[in-house]
Amino acid sequence: MAKKFVVAMMMHETNTFSPLPTPIDSFARAGALSGPAAITEFEGTNTSLGGFIEVARKAGAEFTLPMAASANPSGPVTKAAYEQMTTAIVEEIKKGCDAVLLALHGAMVAEQFDDGEGELLNRIRRIAPDVPIAVALDFHTQMTDAMIEGATIITGYRTYPHIDMADTARRAGRTLMRTLAGEIEPRMVWGNRPIMSSSLVHTPSREPMKTLMAMANQAEDTGQVLNASVFGGFPQADIPHLALSSVIVCDKRTADGEVLLNRILDTAWEKREGFLFHPELLSVQVARAKSLNAHSSGGGPVVMADHGDNTASGGTQDVMSVIEEAIKQGLDDAVAGPICDPACVEQMIKAGVGAEVTLQLGGKVDMPAMGLKGQPLKITGRVKAITDGQFTVTGPMATGTTVRMGRTAVLDAGKMLIVVSEKRAEPYDLGVFTHCGIDPRRKKYVLIKSRQHFRAGFEPIAKHIVMCDGDGCTASDLKLFKYTKIKRPLYPFDPDMRLGRNEA
Repeated sequence: MAKKFVVAMMMHETNTFSPLPTPIDSFARAGALSGPAAITEFEGTNTSLGGFIEVARKAGAEFTLPMAASANPSGPVTKAAYEQMTTAIVEEIKKGCDAVLLALHGAMVAEQFDDGEGELLNRIRRIAPDVPIAVALDFHTQMTDAMIEGATIITGYRTYPHIDMADTARRAGRTLMRTLAGEIEPRMVWGNRPIMSSSLVHTPSREPMKTLMAMANQAEDTGQVLNASVFGGFPQADIPHLALSSVIVCDKRTADGEVLLNRILDTAWEKREGFLFHPELLSVQVARAKSLNAHSSGGGPVVMADHGDNTASGGTQDVMSVIEEAIKQGLDDAVAGPICDPACVEQMIKAGVGAEVTLQLGGKVDMPAMGLKGQPLKITGRVKAITDGQFTVTGPMATGTTVRMGRTAVLDAGKMLIVVSEKRAEPYDLGVFTHCGIDPRRKKYVLIKSRQHFRAGFEPIAKHIVMCDGDGCTASDLKLFKYTKIKRPLYPFDPDMRLGRNEA
């Protein structure tokens, strides 16, 4: 008889400093939340859920999809949303199954739980104590004992920007299928080091994370262990379990993962200074972008990435500080956006294409946790285009998925085209501009709100990249955040700390 699998997705990276709420409606941005329509939405996509659907298909398993929930990063998930999602998953598993495949994030904070993923796994274990559970997690996971105790197999993304989401699920799936066949008995070992790393500088493509991830990848790819993952953590969350961590899955009959685990984590501690971000004046950064364009030849734009107001980390996507500074310094032939401002979109749609409008653009959302008040930018221009804000991703990250930005309008402000949308959308694919008739490759400057994901689509076309320290609740300077729940000592807040016996 065919195996029965339960496949589900419940993903949210929670920024506890973000003023944006996260009700259940936020999780419907990717389309249908369950059943055949959700399978159609995600099958064949470069996502963890797409990867797990592929695993189930190749296994010839019967599978159900009771929940396919993914929301843009924002504030804590509401109690009602959390209960709706977890109940759907648990109730389906309660009917009986041979395995569970979960696409989770690893950094979900709900109103009533600091560890959203660990609580879900605890609930599953209470009704299915022996069912194998394979979990694919984001690179920014904040690992806990509850996650380890609840899962059978854990794998994490190896890349940032995350271009291996489906493959992460496949890695977990391969280990799961060998488990079901009786070939192996997986055992997980894990640990962490008290390092809060800035996500702007912990991508595995560059040091210091590059060395750590290479250790894990080499051990898994050569069969030394079944799976090996390193997690950078997500610093924009005021919770007790912030740390850099690693999880090793090994066959308890033939392999020991502790040596590899400690080698990875000890190396992380030795390289801890490399995980610090060093801020710079925004005016200096914009001037650098202007100078790079003026003194270099060749095609392609200077890409300016505003990481202080990054949707993929919980930003409001309406802070205007970088655009304002670019206008002040006279940058021309530029495209910027998308800016999330439903009111301005409505105003431009009512005016119509070709009409001149004066907008109070952006700055609609206050950020009390950061002590920031919204500051709209008064700007005049002509409405150049109006779209439904929908396109299919063709770049290497989340390939094949549908992005829904809501109604979208383009303001031609003379020296700068500004894309304005009703909903937030991380600009990791050129489609945020090309879908409304703008080719960013032909511009001198491209201003986007992103930290690393933009590199998936925009790094290949960039003549230069300048990171911009704009204002917002996703700033990379950790000194701007007021933490009250984190466990101390924690680097870099306690730079002279020494590891205790239980941490070394």
